[in-house]
Amino acid sequence: MFQAMPYDGTRSEQFEAVLVQLGALMKDEPNVIANLANASALLKHSLPDTNWAGFYLFDGKELVLGPFQGLPACIRIPLNRGVCGTAATERRTLVVGDVHAFPGHISCDAASNSEIVIPLLKNDQLLGVMDIDSPLKHRFDDDERRFLERFAAMVSEVI
Repeated sequence: MFQAMPYDGTRSEQFEAVLVQLGALMKDEPNVIANLANASALLKHSLPDTNWAGFYLFDGKELVLGPFQGLPACIRIPLNRGVCGTAATERRTLVVGDVHAFPGHISCDAASNSEIVIPLLKNDQLLGVMDIDSPLKHRFDDDERRFLERFAAMVSEVI
């Protein structure tokens, strides 16, 4: 059972608490959709000032919308398009402080101003991306990037 709790302690301790919760939520659960649904809910619950948190899964050709928390979203994203498609193609995390300045940005929620996208990789194979948006510009910093990369690595292990 999940209980909402305030995240106390240092920022690092808060990040660790979220990772422990993620591990507990996914432990012994083989269903990918269930794990991604809980992971997106945990992200949305634990990250203030975000308006979308979720996953796009790679189907061999393009990214397809997976479980998420937030407003309805774009269903399919070609590789190399927008922040998600670029992060997937380059297989690297993209932190975009102002999405309106990103060439080819795909706007699914007009309220989004910044974004972080982390590729989901397993054995160097692209599985999809984890995407988090914020209505604040420059919302995501380097400490959060490192935390979210660890989060994404844990999720990748259960896909």
